[in-house]
Parts: sequence; C-alpha cells; structure tokens
Amino acid sequence: MTNPVIGTPWKKLNAPVSEEALEGVDKYWRAANYLSIGQIYLRSNPLMKEPFTRDDVKHRLVGHWGTTPGLNFLIGHINRLIADHGQNTVFIMGPGHGGPAGTSQSYLDGTYTEYFPNITKDEAGLQKFFRQFSYPGGIPSHYAPETPGSIHEGGELGYALSHAYGAVMNNPSLFVPCIVGDGEAETGPLATGWQSNKLVNPRTDGIVLPILHLNGYKIANPTILSRISDEELHEFFHGMGYEPYEFVAGFDDEDHMSIHRRFAELFETVFDEICDIKATAQTDDVHRPFYPMIIFRTPKGWTCPKYIDGKKTEGSWRSHQVPLASARDTEAHFEVLKNWLESYKPEELFDENGAVRPEVTAFMPTGELRIGENPNANGGRLLKELDLPDIRDYEVDIKDHGHGWGATEATRVLGYYTRDIIRKNPTDFRIFGPDETASNRLAAAYEVTNKQWDAGYLSELTDEHMAVTGQVVEQLSEHQMEGFLEGYLLTGRHGIWSTYESFAHVIDSMINQHAKWLEATVREIPWRKPIAGLNVLISSHVWRQDHNGFSHQDPGFVDILLNKNFNNDHVVNIYFPADANSLLTVAERCYKSKNCINAIFSGKQPAATYQTIDEAAAELEKGAARWDWASNAKDAEDADIVIASCGDVPTMEALAANDKLQKMGLKVQFVNVVDLLKIQDAEENDEALSDEEFTKLFSADKPVLFAFHAYPGSIYRLIHGRPNHDNFRVHGYKEQGSTTTPFDMVRVNDMDRYCLTASALEIIDAAKYADEIKKLNDFRLEAFQFAVDNGYDHPDYTDWVWPEVKGEDAAAVDATAATGGDNE
Repeated sequence: MTNPVIGTPWKKLNAPVSEEALEGVDKYWRAANYLSIGQIYLRSNPLMKEPFTRDDVKHRLVGHWGTTPGLNFLIGHINRLIADHGQNTVFIMGPGHGGPAGTSQSYLDGTYTEYFPNITKDEAGLQKFFRQFSYPGGIPSHYAPETPGSIHEGGELGYALSHAYGAVMNNPSLFVPCIVGDGEAETGPLATGWQSNKLVNPRTDGIVLPILHLNGYKIANPTILSRISDEELHEFFHGMGYEPYEFVAGFDDEDHMSIHRRFAELFETVFDEICDIKATAQTDDVHRPFYPMIIFRTPKGWTCPKYIDGKKTEGSWRSHQVPLASARDTEAHFEVLKNWLESYKPEELFDENGAVRPEVTAFMPTGELRIGENPNANGGRLLKELDLPDIRDYEVDIKDHGHGWGATEATRVLGYYTRDIIRKNPTDFRIFGPDETASNRLAAAYEVTNKQWDAGYLSELTDEHMAVTGQVVEQLSEHQMEGFLEGYLLTGRHGIWSTYESFAHVIDSMINQHAKWLEATVREIPWRKPIAGLNVLISSHVWRQDHNGFSHQDPGFVDILLNKNFNNDHVVNIYFPADANSLLTVAERCYKSKNCINAIFSGKQPAATYQTIDEAAAELEKGAARWDWASNAKDAEDADIVIASCGDVPTMEALAANDKLQKMGLKVQFVNVVDLLKIQDAEENDEALSDEEFTKLFSADKPVLFAFHAYPGSIYRLIHGRPNHDNFRVHGYKEQGSTTTPFDMVRVNDMDRYCLTASALEIIDAAKYADEIKKLNDFRLEAFQFAVDNGYDHPDYTDWVWPEVKGEDAAAVDATAATGGDNE
C-alpha cells in the first residue's frame, strides 16, 4: 500500500490559525467530552431523548474521567495541527486511564466505524459505542490495540516516551506528540525516558513533542511535579535538554474560545521551533538542540461539576474515576449527570439521526493523515521483509573435526550475522542494549554502523564507535531499550535487544503488556497487520556468572514467558540453542518472524559446536531431536535411559555424563531441545510435538534424565500431560551460586556431569551401581577442593571433549571461525 504521509515536509503555517478551525476544535472538544462521559455512564438513549431516565445509566460504572477532558482538548488541537500542516503524525497517550478520549477521537475521525462497521454513524451506532465500553463482550478501558491509531496502551504506565522515541528512529518525517500524565511521570521508566532526546538525531529521525499533562492528582494523592514551583519545574526540564513552554487553563472563568486561541498560538510557536530544528539539522554540522516540550496545566476532571454533594470534584482527586458513582441509584445524582451532559450542548454536535454534524469535524485531517489511519500506527502496513544473508556463510565448520569441536563464542557469531543484516538493511534494523552490546558479543555491528549518541564527545580514544547517527542504541535501562524496540517494531521496522539474564526481570511487565497486545491482535483484530517479532537475546546467563555471582543468577524469565503461552495464540517463543550453529538457525527464524516475542537464551563464553548448520536447522524444524552421533541405543525403547538437555551449559554437562554412561556399557538415547514450547502438552499447544513424536524421543516407559537451563519446575509444568512424564527427573538451577569457577557453579546446583551421571545410575538401578555412584560423589568433592586450592578447575573437567573430536587442538579457542562471507 502506498503511504502518502511518509516524507511529508515539515512546514510552518505562516498565518494565524483561522477562527473557523478554532470553532471546530471547540466543537470537537465538546463532542469528545460528551462521547467520553457517554461511554462511562450510558447504556441506552445516547442523546438523552425524552424520556431520559436512570434506566439509561449502566448498572456497573467503570472508567476514568479525571484525565480525559484534558486529553480531548489536546487531541483536538493535534488534529488541527495535522490538518493545517499536512504533518505525518502518530499520537501517544501516556495517562493510563484516558481510554474514552482515544476511542472518542477514532469515532470522530471516522476510523472507528471503518474498522468496526457495526458502530454506525447514527443513534443506534452511538448506543453500541457507549454500551461496549468496559462492558461484558465489549472493549477495555485503555487506549488499547482495538482502537485505531494506538501504538501504546495506557496501562503500560511509564513507557510512553520510550515508545515515542523508538517510533521516530529512522522515521524522519514522523511527528509524535506524546502526552505524559503527571502520575505516570513519577515512575522510574518515565523518568528515564526524558533522556531519550540524547539518543536521536533530528536529521535522520523524527521529532517527539512531550506534553506533560499536569492535572494535579493521581488516584487519591497529589502529584509531585504539580506541586513544585514553576521555576523548579522549568529548571528540571531545561536540565533534561528541553525548552519548556507552560500553558495554564481552566482555573478561572476564561471563555473556551480564548483558551483555544491561546493554545493554538502556543502550539504554532512550538511547531515553528520544531520546523527550525528540522531545517537546521539538514546542515552538515548537527548539534543537539533544546527540544521544545509543553507543560499543560489544567484542573483534574476539567468541565465536570465543580462540586458534588458539597465536595470539591473538578480540580480534585474525586474526579479521577467515576465522579457520580450513584447516577443510576439516586435521582439527585442522575440529575447532576443529566445537567453535566447537557452542558456540552449535544444538539449542536449531533443531528436528529444521531450523526456527528459536519461542522464538528470539518477542520480535521483526512485520509491517512487521520490519527486513526496513519500507517505508522499500524506498522505492519509498512513492514518490509529483511534482506537476510545466508547463515551458512557464518557456520562454524565441524565436518573435519567432529561433533563437539572447538570453543567458539556463540553470540559473537550471531554478532557477525547481525552486522551484515544491518549492512543490507541500513535503516530498517536496529540493535538496542543497556550498555551490553559489546559485552554480549554483538560488537561486530560497529564495523558497519555506530552507536547513536547526541550527548557530547570527549575523544575518539575513549568514545569509540559513537556518532550522531547509527543503528545501535545503548542506555543503561532495560525499560528504555525494550520500549525503544517496541516503538520501532510497532511502526514497521525490525530489531533485537540483549540483556544479562538476571536483568531481564526488569522488563517482565513490559513483555507481559506487549504479549497481551499481540494476543489481542492475533485473536480479534485482523486489520492490524503483523509486525516484526520482538527479539530478546538473553546472555551472561546463570551458569556463567564468573564475575558477578549469586545476585546475577536468576533464570526465571522463562517462567514469565510460559505464562503467555495459552489459547494457541503463539505470541511467545523460547529458544535454547546449544551452540553457535544452532543460534544462527534460531536467529534466522526470529528475524523472519511476526507477531511474537522471541526469547533466545545463549551464552557468550567459548564453547564447543555440536551440530552442523543443516543438523541444527533440522532440529529447529521439529523443536527437539535425537542426536544420533551422541546415542548408542537404536531408539528410545532400546535405551537404558534417555538423557535430554535444553540450554548450552546443561547440554555440555549432559553430553559428558552421557559419555561416562556409555563407557560403562549403558545404552543411551540423547535428545536435545532447542524450542522449549515444542515439548509442552499437545492439548495446550497445537504446534507442539505430537504424543507419538514425544514418545519416539523420550520413550514410553524408560527413565529420562533432563538437564535444563532454568528452574526444574518449568519442565514438569510443560510435560504434565505427556506420556511417560512420571519417569522424568529434571536437574536445573536450584538457587545456589557465587562468584566461582564454572565447575563449582554447576556443582552447587547438581548440574555437573558427575552428579548427572550418578543421578542416571540411581534411577536405572541404585543398588547395582552404588559403588560407581559413591565414586562420582567423592570425586565431586575432590574436584571442588582442587578448585579451592588452585583457583581453577580440575583437568578432568576442563580437558574433556566428546570422543568423536579429532586433533590435538580440539579444545582451543576458535577465534576466527564464522566471521561471515564478507570478512573471510
């Protein structure tokens, strides 16, 4: 689909805003306020035709009024600016409870009826529109994915600015007015978000206009930024790199047209400044400007009854939610509601059939310039497939060395592959990271791009790979990186971000919200086109925290993801590649994926390579596979035991245990799992292995020893309905650890090869193998003492390689492998 809004020039109006437009904005504001109140209160009789009674009020009043009238005012003026300037614009609503304003906007610009034809532009449609809000079988109360034009659900409290700035990256024509609620402004992520202006370039990126909506109160308490002095407030934001413009309205008897006129003049001043910033940025010498922002101060609940039951309501926390909670129950409150609705003069806004009068919307933008129809707010419409290099150009070649050869940093190989994706897709793919891009071995990207940074430079000797433009963005905030990537994806681009495993929990709620956004999209919003998968590389994981220790050991992020895998929506994927080649196949799949979250758990320390690319690809296709080269049983039913692994370090330990068992004459089937959800009970996941396939891998009745990267309970949870599940014994992280050696780390969690071997012997025949079990346990203590005495691990542990491996340098670090075709 062609998109005429892309490339729209930034242009000044060079004339006063017309009185006709301002009258339209005022009518819009009144109509949007009426529609918002109607959504909260009315189930029938949407235009209050006689008889209008308490029976027309909903039985259950749900919604929030307090922030809504200010939002409606701002959205009306944003619509006016879009129309007058022809400006490509996406609007972000940060306040968590402004949903009625968002749906009202979409109803008024016509997109709501276009996407939901049952919500017709008449009285019957208006009644359905009102009734569905926060109603059984209806729509949620936030600015949700169901609302055309939304890319940020209000419930994601604190992430408005990071989404906004992510949206404008590599999107130079895009203007994003981002309304920040003063309650939201107290959250950590939002406080971090103000720093985003140092990580964009006005030449290559769009412009975010933060609008801080100060209405004074949260649910029941005042807000901090509304109570500090104007001087302190201005100094704070100026120190953040903004030029604040304050606008105050609603605290006296100033007429509404005067208020609209004042705000339109201010808005034009601010937009003129933005146009100047964009024009200046086209010169060769780019300097970070002080970006304008607006401090918009109004009463909470603006235009609602000033007092209810003698208690202050407008300008008070009492207007936050439903100011007239008894409007159905008491005649007195119903009369207050009726007078409140009539104060907006609906007869001037709707005709006798219930349609919005043309003069209410005449000033608004049309076509794809409408907030509800801008393609950037339905990013799948703009999404282009990535031009991907061939992963075989990056393969660690083990054909002449044998399975288990070498010692390659898997994520470094991913870095080479990702570098060349940026090379081929220079404005459609970004890497985000909280100061860990190089630490997690993705630094090859700096061969083709820089870290985007517009916060000053000292010296090339210290400020390496930094420039005012670049496709790598780093800030020490997992919230910020997640938010940037989400905004980037939701507007039609691709990317990845990486973090240390223990810090992934920082964005648990963000992953939860994005998953819910995708779930709603997949289930019931077909007009939202699929967006690129959200790719998270989880590295520096629990098993290799040599520098950090216990505080940095928590593999529980996988359990947060498991909670999202219901209803066969398939919006979550969990991958545990065992080596570099497997990681390449996983990355290729993830970079092609849509409408999902891809969590990739992969270590960055040197490790062996177990499979060729073709073998790894075949395993990924099924999600789990028998490794023939590591198995000496004909099949699962011929085995004495099935050894299974999931995760790079558990796979290494399980293979070493397998080697010991085979040398003792036992028959082993070795199984590796790369796509964790493929082993989930097939009744819960229609893309999982069938029970027949599961049994072929894990047998019908043989013991299964499973070495798993994270908490053991996750596996039991997944396989609870599978054949033979009672015969599984799972080893995983047991909340033990310190700053210690690799062997000691697996030892304290019973993941080491000696413990796994002993565990296998116990479940095969504990009495028969009692002596061997004792020897193994004794050696574990001996090897630990060796590490204590020497500061490094026992040679029996460090020197082991899979018996197939050839060559004296089998365990040497393979520093040159898999750099990619362009650098060979």
